[in-house]
Amino acid sequence: MTTAGYRGDIKDPTLAPKGRTRIEWAATEMPVLKLIRERFEKEKPLAGVRVAGCLHITSETVNLAITLKAGGADLVLCASNPLSTQDDVAAALVMDYGIPVYAIKGEDTETYYRHIHRALDHRPQITIDDGADLVSTAHKGRREVLGDIIGGTEETTTGVIRLRSMARAGALCYPIIAVNEADTKYLFDNRYGTGQSTIDGITRATNILWAGRRVVVCGYGWCGRGIALRARGMGARTIVTEVNPVRALEALMDGHDVMSLAEAARIGDVFITATGDINVIDEHHIRVMKDGAILANAGHFNVEINIPALERLAVGRRTLRDFVEEFTLADGRRLYLLADGRLINLAAAEGHPAAVMDMSFANQALAVEYLVREGRTLTPQVYRVPREVDEEVARLKLAAMGIAIDSLTEEQERYLASWEEGT
Repeated sequence: MTTAGYRGDIKDPTLAPKGRTRIEWAATEMPVLKLIRERFEKEKPLAGVRVAGCLHITSETVNLAITLKAGGADLVLCASNPLSTQDDVAAALVMDYGIPVYAIKGEDTETYYRHIHRALDHRPQITIDDGADLVSTAHKGRREVLGDIIGGTEETTTGVIRLRSMARAGALCYPIIAVNEADTKYLFDNRYGTGQSTIDGITRATNILWAGRRVVVCGYGWCGRGIALRARGMGARTIVTEVNPVRALEALMDGHDVMSLAEAARIGDVFITATGDINVIDEHHIRVMKDGAILANAGHFNVEINIPALERLAVGRRTLRDFVEEFTLADGRRLYLLADGRLINLAAAEGHPAAVMDMSFANQALAVEYLVREGRTLTPQVYRVPREVDEEVARLKLAAMGIAIDSLTEEQERYLASWEEGT
């Protein structure tokens, strides 16, 4: 390994050996991406295509990156969150795989956006985003690069919300595939991945006992469903807050208590936001929380908890553990904010298990291939992952797990396609 002339901005290139073994370990849990990578190596469907990825720089992401490179892509990566980078993995990406990376765990906001601009300096033809910061930066301040872009993909709910807003406003200049909306992504990554990794992040940061605690989950989308499921599995007494009546009813039928956040704020022990919206936990909630309440966020951006309000109300603050900050209010109550309100599963832990990211990143790789082939025929809108891609990911995952499923007979297919037969 040599540190001479590497491209990127990383914390320490000498961390690469540790990062390489972590990447290899993650790969053992990602058989679908391995199958795609083997095909890409033979067919080179991305040959010469410039790709910029704004993603969480983790061992799982590296396996996507080397798959794209195997397909011939000319790839550059930057971080999609200031606290989610694994510095040893970033070093391995640069030093062992020759992929430029601009990401340092804990980077400030100025550095974060400077790194996004470095990725855009690559003049990408395909963008891969997680939260839409790369896309929005290109549209707001780097419009000279837009003419080169064929299309992009988006990994997460928050990013899809932003991109659909851009599309409705007529501001979106190229097509985006919402990988987050693939069945093989959100039904597994959002539910099982976020559920497990969020509980893991809070546990690592605090070492709390979950059993018997009142855990308030704000939002019952697929991420919230997973968090509530896993918290209850740890013995917690789960409370769900929602603004959507159908989801609230579903949470109730799933066995969780459902109430307004104003009511839950008075009794909750641990609060976890998973909505993608701003100031979900607001000042009036903070004012009534009990001593010792823990505040964590599982959403992409650190806006779901009103941190400025918490800071205004506090008369003292100190850091007790890594990622645990104590805020003392005027009446002596203490509230604990985790990881600066940033996404807890990546800030304080390692993010989703590799086995679930296998399907998410398989969708990413196949969606990039699809865009290279078809992107120029698409208008600037947000699209679902093509059904054939979604089903191919599921088929490959089952095959990798050694599981066979049934097929319809010709008679069954005819029956389903007909209308004549009845009782």
